[in-house]
Amino acid sequence: MFKGRDLVGLPVIEVATGQKIGTVQDLMFDHWTTCCLLLETRVWFKAPRAVEWVEGVSVGEDAVILPRGMVVKECPEGSDTTFFLLRDRKITGLPVLSRNGQELGVIEDVYIASELDKRILGFELSEGFLSDVKEGRKWLPFPNKITFGKDAVIVPVQSHGELKPLTTQEIG
Repeated sequence: MFKGRDLVGLPVIEVATGQKIGTVQDLMFDHWTTCCLLLETRVWFKAPRAVEWVEGVSVGEDAVILPRGMVVKECPEGSDTTFFLLRDRKITGLPVLSRNGQELGVIEDVYIASELDKRILGFELSEGFLSDVKEGRKWLPFPNKITFGKDAVIVPVQSHGELKPLTTQEIG
């Protein structure tokens, strides 16, 4: 398991040649599963480049390693795609609200299961700087029913009871 922010900034290296293909700029999700790694774009007004996150892609502390034959292509976008940090449909910075209107916090990071199971396991939530310092951030396991909107993420009412202090023991 790893955090989305841990991937951003990692170099992407092709295994057969050892050549750096780019640097991870953002993550793209489709139905809450990581599907692509977006690479930095050095030219304005050019479509971002992306690498599909398929079997064989390896994520380490210091780099992302691509298997032989991976193709860098333009970023595919569909109606269900969301992004981690950038663009119009980004996850970070969105408030998480329960269906009864209670704000649980703002999404600061996502936790991804593993290289093979790329689902989002949960969210790291902040209630603001002072609360983060005083009480720490919170961990919200990924709810069964979730609505991703332009201005908020809506979760079931019982999600409030599932909030836990953010510790590695609680997460897994």
